[in-house]
Amino acid sequence: MSSNPTLDRLIDCFASLPGVGRKSAARLAYHVLDMSDEEAFDFAEAIRESKTKLHECPICHNYTDSDHCRICGDLSRDHGIICVVESPRDITAIERMREYKGVYHVLHGLISPMDGIGPEQLYIKDLVKRAAEDGIKEVIMATNPTAEGESTALYLSKLIKPLGPKVTRLAYGMPVGGNLEYADDVTLYRAMEGRNEL
Repeated sequence: MSSNPTLDRLIDCFASLPGVGRKSAARLAYHVLDMSDEEAFDFAEAIRESKTKLHECPICHNYTDSDHCRICGDLSRDHGIICVVESPRDITAIERMREYKGVYHVLHGLISPMDGIGPEQLYIKDLVKRAAEDGIKEVIMATNPTAEGESTALYLSKLIKPLGPKVTRLAYGMPVGGNLEYADDVTLYRAMEGRNEL
């Protein structure tokens, strides 16, 4: 703690962010103080604007500042393929690869009974409604390979398969440059199950 309550509040705000400890929070707070007034006010305005202008897309639940997100509004994308992700951050990761040409559906979490999160807290009803529409060929489960991600993908698969679309799961296994000797059992199992013909 510093001797200044105003500075302490700024440090506390940064420390409340995920993955930011007290030392990093203090470093960020001092960096803000070293900014010019214009830079600092622009930074604060960007935060304010993100909270007042951004909202969830009514179709996929990604964040947008217009009626629909740019991906849902892009007619050149394949709207018959829906990639299901846990959070908007996952869309950013997939879009970086520049290969996926379908659309998305953001759940905003995973089913986790231990944390009190059930299907009703996620955007599952909207996904099922979308999957039942004409023209939906495939729904890709792109949730993380954790216990919650796997159980959520399995739950969604059971709801969507009877509606007609093909339900697929991202392949998991050995990373490029990985070493078999250091791979854990689950990774090796996934790699073996997801093997392809050469």
